[in-house]
Amino acid sequence: MAGFLDRAKEQAQRGLTQGKQKLDEVQAQRAGNDLLRQLGAAYYAERTGSGSPDRTSQAVQALEQHIAAHGDGFLRG
Repeated sequence: MAGFLDRAKEQAQRGLTQGKQKLDEVQAQRAGNDLLRQLGAAYYAERTGSGSPDRTSQAVQALEQHIAAHGDGFLRG
């Protein structure tokens, strides 16, 4: 009986770990998508005269930092 409970506990722990990993992936993807939207808004504002090149550059840097930390998988989806 103890062996069964140990296996069930291990399986539950694996499930929790996998769930946490998936949650982290989804959060990173959402953050990447938000950074892309911010970059688009900064670029549009710059092109229409209400933004600045500095803001666009900051948005690019933030996006590059996110890609360095989490990869660019969100760009494909």
